[in-house]
Amino acid sequence: MSGMKPLGIMSVCLCVAVAPWVLAGAPNGNPAKGQKVFGQCAACHNADSTEIKMGPGLKGLFKKAKLKNGQPVSESTVRTRIDEGGGGMPGYKDMLTDGEKNDLIAYLKTL
Repeated sequence: MSGMKPLGIMSVCLCVAVAPWVLAGAPNGNPAKGQKVFGQCAACHNADSTEIKMGPGLKGLFKKAKLKNGQPVSESTVRTRIDEGGGGMPGYKDMLTDGEKNDLIAYLKTL
């Protein structure tokens, strides 16, 4: 290792530090930004209770075993519901960016 230059060491360290993030996929999202995105959802969904507004209340969503449609609660199934809608909810696939959906899911996890 005596022949390795400092730049080479930094490159190796950077690869080791970044590799888990790349392998894990997209960033988890920002809950604070997601709360702002949720403003579009608040007309139909409560964030601070499980009571039904027009749609189900979302408090504790990621602590539940299943969604209202019977699917298990996971980032994937919640994202699909956001994208496709259902049960009277419109799909938001083309209305929200992937980043906004990441942020919204991060926020929903805090409820």
